[in-house]
Amino acid sequence: MTQSANLDWPAGYRINPRVPSVGKDIIEAFKALPTAAIGDAMSRNVGTYGLRQYHSGLDVSMCGPAVTVRVRPGDNLMIHKALMLVERGDVLVIDGGADITQALVGGLMRTTCIAKGLAGLVIDGAVRDLVEWAEEGMPCYARGHTSRGPSKDGPGEINIPVVCGGLAVLPGDIVVGDADGVVAVPANDAERILRKTLEHLKREDAIRESNRTGTSDPERFDAVLRAKGLPI
Repeated sequence: MTQSANLDWPAGYRINPRVPSVGKDIIEAFKALPTAAIGDAMSRNVGTYGLRQYHSGLDVSMCGPAVTVRVRPGDNLMIHKALMLVERGDVLVIDGGADITQALVGGLMRTTCIAKGLAGLVIDGAVRDLVEWAEEGMPCYARGHTSRGPSKDGPGEINIPVVCGGLAVLPGDIVVGDADGVVAVPANDAERILRKTLEHLKREDAIRESNRTGTSDPERFDAVLRAKGLPI
């Protein structure tokens, strides 16, 4: 079936085209940045919560353009379809309604993800086959796990705005994940956020050095306390 945002889809079903993202140079630059610093550069209120990593290794990171899926809790029909549409380096972001009573993705689908060259998965739902996810090769963040398998009936939607683990994600956003969690950088603001993140990291380097040498300026916090009326 031809993908189109204008098709007269049945209620609850929609397959939109993959959304182009930023250039590869911007994605490569974000790969080297920690999610905490990116989140700090975005006002410290952006990032997943309630998800955990199911791959092994705290040093494993993930970065790529978002392909988004929203499914009925416990059903993975549209996830299978999305895996037919992804491109190498994409991150599959799945809004499963935070339900963990049935797994949305398991070891067999993990094999498909590796063959497709996905950069990783972010799932507001459950996975299963944990031994396979713990192997190298496919970063995966999910809300929980269960041995109970999914249905394949639908409905579901592909490449629409979703919320995953408290994180709003648009198709084409840059999704970055590491040991601290996952953030999404709006594609239309990626260059500015990249600059702000690099500037933030420089400031952190200076603070880290002053902490190490014991030369931190006490006025950094005393001024805040005085402004609140404390006699400092």
